[in-house]
Amino acid sequence: QVRLMESGGGSAQAGGSQRLSCSFSGDNYSGYCMGWFRQAPGKREGVAVIGRDGTAGYADSVKGRFTISADNAIHTVYLEMTNLKPEDTGVYYCATSRGFLDSPLLPGEYTYWGHGAEVTVSS
Repeated sequence: QVRLMESGGGSAQAGGSQRLSCSFSGDNYSGYCMGWFRQAPGKREGVAVIGRDGTAGYADSVKGRFTISADNAIHTVYLEMTNLKPEDTGVYYCATSRGFLDSPLLPGEYTYWGHGAEVTVSS
């Protein structure tokens, strides 16, 4: 059974930074695509993804500010968030699914989800 565990998050001022971590366990990590999503009232949106080959993709709203990376040796994915804005506030979820994903920023593409980490950005 695949399990994901997020850590990090909390409160930050606008313009500040936060880092989220997501640890993966329960299967052969190398076969999975990993993504970060955030939940704001009324919607869940894809923020960043990293493929099995290390290719990264981002939502337009976070390009140039957020960086997704992976430490494959310890099966952990990170989301570095800089120049935070109040609209970045939300619960951030790590998600994963095995294989190639057609639309990796869409929540419906993912099978396994973590429990979420809250990020609050104040102006």
